Amino acid sequence: MNISATMVKDLRDKTGAGMMDCKHALAENNGDIEAAIDWLRAKGLSKAAKKAGRVAAEGLVGVAVGATSAAVVEVNSETDFVARNDAFQALVRAVAAVAVEKDGDAAAVAAATYPGKAHSVDAEVKELVATIGENMNFRRSAALKVSAGAVATYIHSAVSENLGKIGVLVAVESTGKTEELVKLGKQIAMHVAATNPLALAAEDISADVVERERAIFIEQAKESGKPAAVIEKMVEGRIRKFFEESTLLKQAFVINPELTVEAAVKAAEGPAGAPIKITGFVRFALGEGIDKQESDFAAEVAAAAGH
Repeated sequence: MNISATMVKDLRDKTGAGMMDCKHALAENNGDIEAAIDWLRAKGLSKAAKKAGRVAAEGLVGVAVGATSAAVVEVNSETDFVARNDAFQALVRAVAAVAVEKDGDAAAVAAATYPGKAHSVDAEVKELVATIGENMNFRRSAALKVSAGAVATYIHSAVSENLGKIGVLVAVESTGKTEELVKLGKQIAMHVAATNPLALAAEDISADVVERERAIFIEQAKESGKPAAVIEKMVEGRIRKFFEESTLLKQAFVINPELTVEAAVKAAEGPAGAPIKITGFVRFALGEGIDKQESDFAAEVAAAAGH
């Protein structure tokens, strides 16, 4: 099939591999970009460990906290300028507060009555669009709750209190001292913001993802020319390392890399005065997974000038 320059550029953006390597990968895989990514990784030509959503939309991520719960929301705008607007920030805070009440259900949040108004959250967003003159939308929400303990929050690249570019929730289940649980939860939330783990534990990663990694590791190991029995051990070792690097509880804790997150939680049980269990986390990064329309600025200027 014909491999277009756009396809090659897209693959290069996602992997960091060379232009000709990207073209070869697409040709070898009939233009299938996901298969081409795996092919490049298997050949050791991809600089990216995994495909990542590009931050391609402006706006804000906001968090709000309840008694034993917390929520995170993302509201998008066209420009970063609007994200600094007081009215827009007030909107995101209000939507986050509603998300706590609605357990993070995005549809329920959009349909809920906006605080202090007679219309819905969705209607308030549309009203602000008319006021500010820029397109915006409430994109998503999530929440975590514990029966006892705390749900800690963290905002990275904060532009104002509880508003920023990355928002994280961490559920800390325990009957221990609340202040100690919140302290631990905040540290783990900062860790999640930095490392972006795939899941809480190995069993939480889908079988499809594990098999995809295994297939890539097998291809890489085969190129070593070693016997099948050795290759099998190499692959199992790499799968173990994949789980250590990708699951929150097994990762080296960024606050103290000598401990895993799991060990840090165990160590915090003494000061908290009770057993502690991390039951979940949520991480929202502004604009992840949204494709940003690229434009040719020179062409735009020429068009505006009538050329």
